Amino acid sequence: MNDKSLKRNRMYYEFAHLWPLISPPEEYTEEAKHWKKALRDKLGPGRHEILELGIGGGHNLSHLTSEFKATGIDISSQMLANSMKLNPSVEHHLGDMRNVRLGRRFKAALIHDAISYLVSEAEIAATFDTARAHLEPGGVLVISPDWFRETFPGTYISSEIKRRDGNELGLTEYWHDADPDDTTLEGVFVYIFEEEGRLRVEHDLHVTGLFPLQTWLDLMRDAGFEVEKRPYPVHTENWESYLLVGVLGNG
Repeated sequence: MNDKSLKRNRMYYEFAHLWPLISPPEEYTEEAKHWKKALRDKLGPGRHEILELGIGGGHNLSHLTSEFKATGIDISSQMLANSMKLNPSVEHHLGDMRNVRLGRRFKAALIHDAISYLVSEAEIAATFDTARAHLEPGGVLVISPDWFRETFPGTYISSEIKRRDGNELGLTEYWHDADPDDTTLEGVFVYIFEEEGRLRVEHDLHVTGLFPLQTWLDLMRDAGFEVEKRPYPVHTENWESYLLVGVLGNG
């Protein structure tokens, strides 16, 4: 597609105030059960300290804060503001998950679908270095790329109407793999909503990574994690998906 007129990732900046409407917290209830189980299976009982990299609006994390003491990092101050409202008990920091350093260690690090915005193996490796730098020996890393090379369904389009608190938004997503030989996908989003009594139609471009499952496993192992993949049946379209759960070795 490569339409240079389209700005990237407007959802997380210019339209971040729409995020609770675009992707409401309650839609993460089933997903969060899988994250909670992975953490409990590896960490056991207790109110462990966890770190989410790329927290976004904090919607997935909002289902975990009653059981874990959480800290969140995101590159967008607008999305952090959303999470601060939703998760007042969470400590928030502005930063890039590829290079941020808090100088502290946690029992677990989580990266929800923000991991999908890494578009090269170097960016993935740098982010895993960030996770490792923030984990105690034996700490846990949990990630969930939206798609793997093997599971991307091909050109994909979805449309829906979102309603919340008296507001309404039409959302269409069009995803395609313009070049099967590279490591990226392109997604064009169309938002239709009313603002100050007038209808707005806006476009947004998202470029995300697309890598084989084995690449993710290998890069986690290269970063010092023992890795397992867990079925993650949370998508309404029923495409194949996994949580990747790594435990940091003592070396």
